[in-house]
Amino acid sequence: MSLPSDKLPLRNVMSLPSSAGSQRSQHSQQGYTGRYRDRQPSVMYGEDNSGDNGLCGVLLTLISWLLVLCTLPFSLCVCFRVVQEYERAVIFRLGRLLSGGARGPGIFFILPCIENYTKIDMRTSVFDVPPQEVLTKDSVTVSVDAVVYYRVSNATISVANVENAHHSTRLLAQTTLRNMLGTKNLHEILGDRDGISASMQNSLDSATDNWGIKVERVEVKDVRLPVQLQRAMAAEAEAAREARAKVIAAEGESKASRALKEAADVMKESPSALQLRYLQTLNSISAEKNSTIIFPLPIDFMSQFVNK
Repeated sequence: MSLPSDKLPLRNVMSLPSSAGSQRSQHSQQGYTGRYRDRQPSVMYGEDNSGDNGLCGVLLTLISWLLVLCTLPFSLCVCFRVVQEYERAVIFRLGRLLSGGARGPGIFFILPCIENYTKIDMRTSVFDVPPQEVLTKDSVTVSVDAVVYYRVSNATISVANVENAHHSTRLLAQTTLRNMLGTKNLHEILGDRDGISASMQNSLDSATDNWGIKVERVEVKDVRLPVQLQRAMAAEAEAAREARAKVIAAEGESKASRALKEAADVMKESPSALQLRYLQTLNSISAEKNSTIIFPLPIDFMSQFVNK
């Protein structure tokens, strides 16, 4: 007695051959992949979308051409556009990108009513990152600002892949600055600005590549510390300088004492040297202070009174 397929036990259902099911799943996966591939932005593959509008798009294009021909030569003022050397024009026809990429510099032609274009400035732009309050790795709050130099490297991608490439790049620069400095200690931020700038530039450049933006340079401008921290660091630096000064003075006294000991040993061997030194001291005193009166008194004479 055979049961219907929906009444089979679970283990029997699991043991059924699955070649047909696997084939169906492969076909479904292939179909899903094909549909996903068809939905990819055509700007990434450089395909021509001008002819994908169907019969309605063809009719509208013909009507637009007839309108241009009927209104000659006045229609030329509407159809011809000019972009500067530093600009590019991204043209859309019935909402789709035209093949050939951005137009310009110079004169280009557009059809009225069905085509519109967007001008993109290709020059390098400068953005001052506002001061960001950052908590460093060693729990110190600092305020850091920077400057970012960037430009549009691909006008078509900057229009088709992101809503506002400039605004997005600026917000990303602020976030990247905070995230980058949050992993550094205070002494690293103060002493390794070039390394932080290079790391930030590489991170921004890789993130904005899909937006058609090229980050050329990033510079950390200023690092502002809290007033209390500045005072503490100044006191620490002053104490360190005083300690070094005391060490240097102690080393000088040590060297001077050793030199005096050596001089005393030399004078001990020659009694006349002590007398000459005594006369030299008198000479120097008389040269500096002429009003000083000195009465030499032999030490031997005083020793006799001490012994008595």
